[in-house]
Amino acid sequence: MTFEPRRGYQGTNLVDILDRILDKGLVVAGDVRISLANVELLTIRIRLLVCSIDKAEQIGLNWWRYDRYLVAQEETETTIARLEQRIIELEQQLATRSSAAGEPPVPPSP
Repeated sequence: MTFEPRRGYQGTNLVDILDRILDKGLVVAGDVRISLANVELLTIRIRLLVCSIDKAEQIGLNWWRYDRYLVAQEETETTIARLEQRIIELEQQLATRSSAAGEPPVPPSP
């Protein structure tokens, strides 16, 4: 009888799993519906995305940059003022181009 060395279990450790989830992302979706006598009383839609901040920004999710509870108020006000100034500039450019083309002027937004 010969004994061959057994290969140990080569599983994936938690760090590898977490690294892969954060790199690729993980989406969990589900609905909870509460009904009584075939009358739907409540529907809760649950969507969960688990990924790294880099991956979230890459796919266009960056809500935390503009959430007023997570960003300093003065930074938010500066961003709003900059965006409002840019809107005014774009409206002026649009009005100039419209008048040059002989079109009726576009009223500024409220």
